[in-house]
Amino acid sequence: MVVVGTGCIGNSLDFCVQSSRICLRLRLIYLSYSTHFMDFKGSSIPSSMKKLVVTKLSQNFRDAVALQTVPVPTPGDGDLLVRNRFVGINASDINYSAGRYDPSVKPPFDAGFEGIGEVVGLGLSASARYTIGDTVAYFADGTVPVPAVKPEFLTLLLSGATAYIAMKRLGDLVKGETVLVTAAAGGTGQFAVQFAKQAGCHVVGTCSSNEKAGFLKTIGCDRPINYTSEDLSTTLRKEYPQGLDVVYESIGGRMFDMAVNNLANEGRLIVIGFISVYQTATGVPTVKGGTLPMKLLQKSASVRGFFLPHFLSDYKEAMGSMMQMFAKGKLVCEVDCGDMAPEGRFMGLESVFRAVDYMYAGKNVGKVVVEVTPPSLDSKLWFALMGMHWNSQTNLMYVCTMKGTMKIQNLMYVCTLK
Repeated sequence: MVVVGTGCIGNSLDFCVQSSRICLRLRLIYLSYSTHFMDFKGSSIPSSMKKLVVTKLSQNFRDAVALQTVPVPTPGDGDLLVRNRFVGINASDINYSAGRYDPSVKPPFDAGFEGIGEVVGLGLSASARYTIGDTVAYFADGTVPVPAVKPEFLTLLLSGATAYIAMKRLGDLVKGETVLVTAAAGGTGQFAVQFAKQAGCHVVGTCSSNEKAGFLKTIGCDRPINYTSEDLSTTLRKEYPQGLDVVYESIGGRMFDMAVNNLANEGRLIVIGFISVYQTATGVPTVKGGTLPMKLLQKSASVRGFFLPHFLSDYKEAMGSMMQMFAKGKLVCEVDCGDMAPEGRFMGLESVFRAVDYMYAGKNVGKVVVEVTPPSLDSKLWFALMGMHWNSQTNLMYVCTMKGTMKIQNLMYVCTLK
């Protein structure tokens, strides 16, 4: 569960979601999983809830993160109390638990980035804009009202937005160009494939199984390449001798070097991550950097880095566009809840550890999502996760207020709306 409320000191964010026609300035403090849930209309507040907390810095998620039980906060006058339903798993969860994003932040701090749920309680002032039953998705930098608590909406917050904005701002896609997407069947790769195809490009996608290759064909990938059965470099040289106009790259290391070597004249290589080394001690990939300047110069090519927090001014338009595409059936948002995992579906906060392992083993097709709690018998007991910093590793409880700024404090998001 999550409580979002007033009284926080933190980073101010302006956030508008086109489809909702509501402009929110949020401020959050986070809370997480509750062993009890409440409809705030007169019922008692649960006494405790569970959350995942980074207790020591480590690239080993299981070593870094612990499941804890903490008191549940009471929503204030301008607060929303929400119950988590689904939380997203991201490759960057390990970077976060290793303290790579902000070295000044020391344990303990809360893990995770995104979630979706429903409002189960709220204060009097908050009721001017919200009611029991409102649904929202949230991530570290904002909250997005959504029409239903469906995990598909969760895929858009980070994975979809990264692909949409990176392709638009850095890809400079032109109809007829050849685009390579690495890890194409993953959480963000699936969107990069679709957006490149929508731009009229010929899309090549790398993957690690025939099952993933089959999925890629269903979303428009012209040439899936299963690198476990085909030599990727040989295939690219043979089938695309003129090179790749755009590469959407998330693996790093040898894959990055291969992408550089196969760029076309004026090719653009977009680096959105390097998951192959996130589990190492440094998290820094080794590449053939000594020859990189010469290779780029010879082809008038470029390498372009993309980090979503630097492009938040594009976020409103991106979410609005993706929500419309999804509503019209023009965008596939593939979700992998672990139904084919050895131990079964990812259910409950405890399964977040399994979900991270599953993703890093390269087993997922689409975005990895954990179902924190099953649907309530009373639809009124579900509602809005408003948030700015995920604790997707929890069944959050959010208290959101009406003024706006964010602070992370023990999985309790206090969010104000302006």
